[in-house]
Amino acid sequence: MKAFVVTHYGPDGLEPADVPTPTVGPHDVLVDIRAASINPLDKMVRNGEFKQLIKYQRPFVLGHDLSGVITKVGADVPGFKVGDEVYARPRDLRIGAFAEQVAIDADDIALKPASLSFEEAAAVPLVALAAWQALVEVANAQPGQKVLVHAGAGGLGSTVIQVAKHLGAHVATTAHTNDVDRARALGADEVIDLTQQDFTDLLSGYDVVLDSLGAASLEKSLIVLKPGGLAISVVGPPDPHFATQLGQPLFKPVMAVLSRKIRRRARKLGVRYSFFFMRASGAQLTTLRALYDAGTLRPVLDRSFPFDRTLDAIAYVEQGKAAGKIVVTR
Repeated sequence: MKAFVVTHYGPDGLEPADVPTPTVGPHDVLVDIRAASINPLDKMVRNGEFKQLIKYQRPFVLGHDLSGVITKVGADVPGFKVGDEVYARPRDLRIGAFAEQVAIDADDIALKPASLSFEEAAAVPLVALAAWQALVEVANAQPGQKVLVHAGAGGLGSTVIQVAKHLGAHVATTAHTNDVDRARALGADEVIDLTQQDFTDLLSGYDVVLDSLGAASLEKSLIVLKPGGLAISVVGPPDPHFATQLGQPLFKPVMAVLSRKIRRRARKLGVRYSFFFMRASGAQLTTLRALYDAGTLRPVLDRSFPFDRTLDAIAYVEQGKAAGKIVVTR
């Protein structure tokens, strides 16, 4: 089958290739992929940023988000059948959405929201799971709390806004001028134009900040938190808990060093810091499916590319041109 595989780590490490059809284990389903979306995580994995922690054996098929149709069901899989339309973010070490087919552990899939096309459904598993886990599990966000979401018009930020509003939070977000109206339409109560305003001059007393922009934004975000508030970053630096999540406890001291500066700064301000790395969950995708079908959540897409232009789609994301998710379709 045709796929895009990481042959070596680096910006030029992803190449088209012909690879064998995946083997289907007893707890797996084989999915004919109809659409897959691009995530910043794809670039990070391709470049080897997690190679010491998530040990892929090269060459491997890249891609973390997909929708498609089940064509084969393992002997020990209940609840799914051939022909089911599904969506998924396969677990680490079993990714492979940039291909014609993929074998996925049945625990990682859910029936596709009926209200979404394959293209739309492929855009949501990773960002929806990340938003849900960050706000519900890590932050324990409650009605009436104040949540700041950076990059609110992006793939992750746009979903976090919607999930936070569903949970009853007051939501502020940052965006560039061209994206202000889009972020407000998603439900944000306050939208800060990054090109005109400094969010630290306008916001204070926030319970939670979710940052996806990097070190400078993260450090500034600590200032707007109330005492005991929580800053969550999806881009790092990783903290010791991340080593535990990956089952690599020996890396805890390394993670402690990498995050020492931001954790020390947070302690001085009386706030908290947590690095967040989402995990696969078919059960949570089932919960989220209901929210998409009810219209509570909606995907935010920029554009789609044909499957054979997957490299162009990734380049488009890397150039910072996307206002929403980028999808490749078959």
